[in-house]
Amino acid sequence: MLLPDGFEQTTAPLMGTERWERYQESLSAERPVSIHLNQRIAAEMKVTPDILDTEIPWCPNAYYLRQRPPFTFDPLWHAGLYYVQEAASMFISEILRQHVTQPVTVLDLCAAPGGKSLLLRNNLPQGSLLFSNEPMRHRANILAENIQKQGHPDVIVTNNYAKDYRRSGLYFDLILTDMPCSGEGMFRKEPEAVQQWTPQLVDQCAQLQREILDDIWPCLKTGGILIYSTCTFNRQENEENIRYILDHYDAEVLPVTISEEWGISPSLVESFPYPVYRFIPGMTRSEGLFMAVIRKNDGEVFSGKKKDKSKYGRKTNKVHLPQWLLQQDDYQMVWKEDLLSAIPAYSYDSFCVADKSLKILHAGVPMAVSKGKDLIPCHALALSSALNSSAFPTMDIDMRTALQYLRKETITLQESMPKEFVLLTYRHHPIGFVKNLGNRTNNLYPMEWKIKSSHLPEELPVVLE
Repeated sequence: MLLPDGFEQTTAPLMGTERWERYQESLSAERPVSIHLNQRIAAEMKVTPDILDTEIPWCPNAYYLRQRPPFTFDPLWHAGLYYVQEAASMFISEILRQHVTQPVTVLDLCAAPGGKSLLLRNNLPQGSLLFSNEPMRHRANILAENIQKQGHPDVIVTNNYAKDYRRSGLYFDLILTDMPCSGEGMFRKEPEAVQQWTPQLVDQCAQLQREILDDIWPCLKTGGILIYSTCTFNRQENEENIRYILDHYDAEVLPVTISEEWGISPSLVESFPYPVYRFIPGMTRSEGLFMAVIRKNDGEVFSGKKKDKSKYGRKTNKVHLPQWLLQQDDYQMVWKEDLLSAIPAYSYDSFCVADKSLKILHAGVPMAVSKGKDLIPCHALALSSALNSSAFPTMDIDMRTALQYLRKETITLQESMPKEFVLLTYRHHPIGFVKNLGNRTNNLYPMEWKIKSSHLPEELPVVLE
């Protein structure tokens, strides 16, 4: 790989001879493939032995694979039973295990496509609430899709900037800032990052990161934790920004206990005495990543201005609500136009605060869309851990039929199926709804999520068994 002009001159001395040589060797090696399982099925399913390599040591229920299967053609991937993610990013799980022991309110500030949010949600204590945010609208839509596929009710997805959160009146016990960066750690994975890199880009990203920190720091509660991460190597976007926090705010850097066998590097800056964690390809089986854990020791919690009127309204008399959720009384039902969503009761107040000033793309469990006197169940309901599956007739289908459904093609049902909404399952895991009309079915899979490829690989993937 031809590295950008100027990159070697700054990065080789920073890494030192051994790390630099091993990093260079990694650039021509095959990229590792890794997944983590959805926590709600981790105890009942495992990775197929044919493709399982080893466990990822810093994250439970996470694995390296021997090769990259065609995930697009695995219905269980579409059903949210596992997520494909770069292994270094899963270090968040170890941070949570050591530093978060009770229910918290969390913000993942720059969350798309959603892997770190899903790890947060899988590893947070029961009763925690996660705000998953992405400033860029297209990426925010992808984030909302991935969050819905994983089926956790206690997540709110927003499309806002840090400054919007500063004005919102929300504050958090934990904030993850996976910063927009120069992307040096992604050169092997994303060739366009090589083309875009310049020393000026590094400076611009470092400044942007400081602006984001200044905007979001007031939203962190006193005693709260900020996880700072980038997927880049240089000191400007990493150690120097940690020092910026320490110089401008009353904060401390917290250690994370790690094993030497993991190959994680400490700070590469000799004059930097604080514990930080660097994942360098060749040293760790991963792409490049930097992480630090910072505790806010003092400072007033910011309380932004609040608008008087929520965009959501309570219209419980609009239609009769069927019992489509387990423990439905634990949820607050809210309407936005024709969409009915179920918000966990314990997080309803936070939802209302957010709704006054933030752009919410997804919250709780999207249950149904109202059409006249009818309720059409949402696809997200089928994938939710809160689904009361006994409320619907169910039909288990084979892989090829499941792929037809995921392409939004017409599905033929058994003659015994009643003329109503039918929950389709694959290997007894829900994948979505159809409306049985007798002589035909309406496929209710979201159009924007459908598999667009008409190609089928010679061997269909079986990732979980």
